Amino acid sequence: MENYNQQNSGNSAVETSSFNLREEVDKYLFHWKWFVLSVIAFVVIGYVYLRYATPIYSASTTILVKDDKKGGLASEFSGLSEIGLLGGGKSNVDNEIEILKSRTLVEKTIKTLRLNYSYIKEGRVKSPEIYKGANVIINFEPKDEETQTKKNVFKLNGISVSQFELLGDNDKPVGTYTYGQTIKLPNGELTVVKNPKFTDTSSFKDYQLVCIVYPIQDVLPNYVTGLNVASVSKLNSVVQLSYQDAVPSRAEDFLDALVAIYNSEAIEDKNIVSEKTSEFIAKRLALITQELTVVEKDVESFKKANNLTDIPAEAEMYLQSTSVYEKNIIETQIQQNVVASIISFLKRSDNSALIPSNLTTEDSESGSLITEFNSLVLERNRIAKGATEANTIMINLNAQITALRANILQSLLRLQSNLEIKRNSLNRQDNLIAQKKEAVPSLEREFRIIDRQQKVKEALYLYLLQKREETALSLAATENNAKVIDAAKASKTPVSPKKMIIMLICLIAGLLIPFVIIYLNDLLNTKIKTRMDLDKRLMIPFLGDIPSSESHEEIMNANSRTSAAEAVRIVRTNLEFMLSKVPKDKGKTIFVTSTIPGEGKTFISVNLASTIALSGKKVILVGLDIRNPKLTEYLDVNPKGVTNFVASQDANLADFITSVPNFRNFDVLASGIIPPNPVELLMDDKITEMFEQLKDSYDYILVDTAPVSLVTDTLLVATNADAFVYVVRANYLDRRMLRVPEMFFNEKKLPNMAMVLNDTKMTNKGYGYGYGYGYGQDVTNKKSWFQKLFKK
Repeated sequence: MENYNQQNSGNSAVETSSFNLREEVDKYLFHWKWFVLSVIAFVVIGYVYLRYATPIYSASTTILVKDDKKGGLASEFSGLSEIGLLGGGKSNVDNEIEILKSRTLVEKTIKTLRLNYSYIKEGRVKSPEIYKGANVIINFEPKDEETQTKKNVFKLNGISVSQFELLGDNDKPVGTYTYGQTIKLPNGELTVVKNPKFTDTSSFKDYQLVCIVYPIQDVLPNYVTGLNVASVSKLNSVVQLSYQDAVPSRAEDFLDALVAIYNSEAIEDKNIVSEKTSEFIAKRLALITQELTVVEKDVESFKKANNLTDIPAEAEMYLQSTSVYEKNIIETQIQQNVVASIISFLKRSDNSALIPSNLTTEDSESGSLITEFNSLVLERNRIAKGATEANTIMINLNAQITALRANILQSLLRLQSNLEIKRNSLNRQDNLIAQKKEAVPSLEREFRIIDRQQKVKEALYLYLLQKREETALSLAATENNAKVIDAAKASKTPVSPKKMIIMLICLIAGLLIPFVIIYLNDLLNTKIKTRMDLDKRLMIPFLGDIPSSESHEEIMNANSRTSAAEAVRIVRTNLEFMLSKVPKDKGKTIFVTSTIPGEGKTFISVNLASTIALSGKKVILVGLDIRNPKLTEYLDVNPKGVTNFVASQDANLADFITSVPNFRNFDVLASGIIPPNPVELLMDDKITEMFEQLKDSYDYILVDTAPVSLVTDTLLVATNADAFVYVVRANYLDRRMLRVPEMFFNEKKLPNMAMVLNDTKMTNKGYGYGYGYGYGQDVTNKKSWFQKLFKK
């Protein structure tokens, strides 16, 4: 037995320094029923969640945005651009993406589609939202701004084809009304009309519908944050818009309407320049028409007054010589009028006004400056819709516009000065030739002056008519800013919740939670549980472990077949190896002790003594825990005992010994009355004398002693022991207290010491195989696994 224990102790040392995977796995596999129950519970929870969770669908659309840098939509209208009909600002994909995501554009879409109206069909567990499936359409006009910021709920019950009932708070009827009737409520006016899509009259009978009118500002953040706009690639101008919603058709309508409104606003922005130019040309045409009419009447009056029909032949030569100068003078004067008009318009307008373009000569620098100026103004006006004047971009654009405006004015003034110089030069040349026409009558000269004025007005009139047609063509040919490549389409399968992921999470949670609980319970529990805990920490011989007895026997008898009884028999057998060196002519003294009270040393003492007695040996059980005696709780014996014997001078030891009923050769010597001086009493020589007498009379003397960590009583009488049985109770003694038996073993204060683990749980059989091999009372009273699972 000693060799076995030494070998086992050596193995324990090896186990202490290594990690045993099988032990760790067995610790969790033993509780497989908890894992199964947890997995089933979480899978059921996941199924219920998926059954009643609202599925979310994702809709997406793809558009091609006009981008001058990446050759977007503008390339399709290059033919119009070549004739100067599609001038304007440049587009950038990043800017257009921000415009598509702007709150202003989303808010307009919500108002257009009435997305702040939510129709709900109430159910027992789940109340789904219907988008286009409502049989009625509700229009609500709040009475004031305060009502607009609150949620309004209306409950309708269909009564007949023409009437419905309106319910108020707590489902109290407010009244019965007809469809199309304006209902005046404390918070506003309500109108309920039939949905023209529903032609079946039965759909307006016995229906229940709830309509919730949300404030637009409450709905807006959900759509703004839920809208995802991103460029497909950096190499092109294709943009994808996506939105997730519980109603797939609503997500599709939202994206389609958003793109349509975006294109509509982009066209409006681009037409601003053409519209302003058209207005300017119309005003100038009206003025030129009046002036041309006056000149033509002057010509008519002059010819009538002077009775003129043709120019004299002799004047034709001079007219041919001066035709070139006259033509140049006319063109120069036309340009002067145009430049003067633009300068006048520029001085009257501010930085937000667009300057008419395509009116100056193509070779002048002012034309390109005006085109660039209008582009900046358009860009500024577009960004101003979503930004304030304090925005850095707005400040930079305003500065550029102001600087460019000054450059345009200076350029026009220089052009005006140059035209004036040119006209003066031409006039001088014309005057030189005119001097050569002295022979020509003065009437001819006067007629030419009038005729020149007429031609100037006609040329300007025709020029403005041409520009008006070009501007009208430009308005008619304005393109969309985005071309829809793929219309909005929602996915057929929901993107959330994902069934496989939810069930996988439930499966993992079902496995993980029992694992964590078992791990934390094992981590936080500092109590001794099994023999493994002793082997890992101590190198003390081990006699066996005593499982908890379900039969609740206090004293095992000969017919007991419980696991506890079999375990005590194994301890008895192993104890014989511990006592092999004790002389056979003397009784063998076995002391039973523990670290602290309550570990079952008295129970072990009583049952070990009874088991040895049943084997035919003469046994006496001595109660030497004189401070807290427990033997009388197990056995009906004489309360007088050791302390009475030691305290009396002439007492006979046999007078205090009691035989145990129903047992042969089993006597008990109780501890006696509790003395005031237990230490001095145990140090008396009569204790040694008592053991000598008992050794002569009995084969085995089992002694129930006091716990060694609290008092020194056991150490005082330890020299009388042939072996020490050190009892450790499972799930009771803290692991840190194992240093006490370790110290006593190493210092050899308790001779021939071995350990017994008491009150082990059969549920820990993952570490061993139990006792009794499944026979006896433990089998006949076997409980189902479900009862054991919930057994405390």
